[in-house]
Amino acid sequence: QVHLVESGGGSVQAGGSLRLSCAASGYGFSSSCMGWFRQAPGKEREAVATITASGFITAYVDSGKGRFTISRDSAKNTVYLQINSLKPEDTAMYYCAAAIGRRVCATNEGFFDYWGQGTQVTVSS
Repeated sequence: QVHLVESGGGSVQAGGSLRLSCAASGYGFSSSCMGWFRQAPGKEREAVATITASGFITAYVDSGKGRFTISRDSAKNTVYLQINSLKPEDTAMYYCAAAIGRRVCATNEGFFDYWGQGTQVTVSS
């Protein structure tokens, strides 16, 4: 059974940093693309970062370039999202997602098979 469990969210002031974690189990983590998405109130869910199975190729939403870093640790079956220089517009529920058995990534939601429950990030100005 596939499980994705996010952690690391919280309430921070603008300019601060957070490191989100997603612990994965129940499938071939090392052979699967992983992604982070976010959804703010009243907005559609958007992809913010993806990382290929190898970990060699990453992609970011334009608003996150230079501030977001996605990484993965296959020994721990965990994917991370480091967010620096947080802005109030980063406030959202952040979800990790897995594309089972797909070594390369896409950014559309339908590409991903399983989702975590989310971790809330709130940034105050």
